[in-house]
Amino acid sequence: MENINKTIKQAKDLNYKLKISFEEAKKDEEFNSLVQSINLSDDELMKYTSSLEDSALEYKNCKSCKNLLSCKNKMEGYCYLPVLSDGKLSFSYVACRYKNKYLKETSFQKNVTSIEVPKEIKNARIKDIYTDDKNRQEVIKWILNYVKDYKKGNVKKGLYLHGNFGCGKTYLIAAMFNELAKNGIKSAIVYFPEYLRSLKASYSSSSSDEFKNKYNEVKYAKLLLIDDLGAETVTSWSRDEILGTILQYRMQEDLPTFITSNLNIKELEEHLSLTSNNKSERVKAVRIIERVKQLTIDMEMISKNNRV
Repeated sequence: MENINKTIKQAKDLNYKLKISFEEAKKDEEFNSLVQSINLSDDELMKYTSSLEDSALEYKNCKSCKNLLSCKNKMEGYCYLPVLSDGKLSFSYVACRYKNKYLKETSFQKNVTSIEVPKEIKNARIKDIYTDDKNRQEVIKWILNYVKDYKKGNVKKGLYLHGNFGCGKTYLIAAMFNELAKNGIKSAIVYFPEYLRSLKASYSSSSSDEFKNKYNEVKYAKLLLIDDLGAETVTSWSRDEILGTILQYRMQEDLPTFITSNLNIKELEEHLSLTSNNKSERVKAVRIIERVKQLTIDMEMISKNNRV
């Protein structure tokens, strides 16, 4: 009996503390307005005082918010709000108008698979392409024409775009892929040196499915950009089993393939030969180069390094 009385007393004390906290919280105008909008009694609502305070604060933040960058809430672009369903109160994160607009504008990005690619490249847009440098104009014109032709069903060869470090090669092609993605066209962008490292790691792990998925995602992509070819450490495995077989399949299936590199075709051949005088290695490198030539148009872009 003594234990029961003790439990009852503890429950009453807890209920009293909840009520005091709830009444104190109601002194805040935003909190009071929020609880008044929920069709539940105060006795029920006071159980959620802490969560309701969080909701009131986040809603207040939203009312004075100008854009996503100025969001003060715990989850950028979302507001923690109460939801009443069948007489039960729960809380969930609801996207604000700015977040909804952003999600709508970037929904096309689900059509572009990015592997080991920085955020800047994932978000590349045609309208943001820097056009003032005349050394970039020929490539930009080619890319804009490719977009128009592809949308009309005129599928052409891809591009082997080489030039100096930081001149925007990857950005241009990524912007093109994102533009085509708005029409539901799927593509893949892979930063080749890091891709090889992740492939090798998954190959040696216990999950063979992980390796197959990573490999097939690139091999079968409707549009493919192999970024920074020539920056990787070449091995017979990476050259013959990975790069060679991917290019061979894409050549046979007429799948548009784009490549960026700091090396011209001749330099790439030297790189792929393992800088060896071994005739067999040089022949294998030449085979890769022939596939590159079959798949792409060779263009050079020398421009300002925008990364310095």
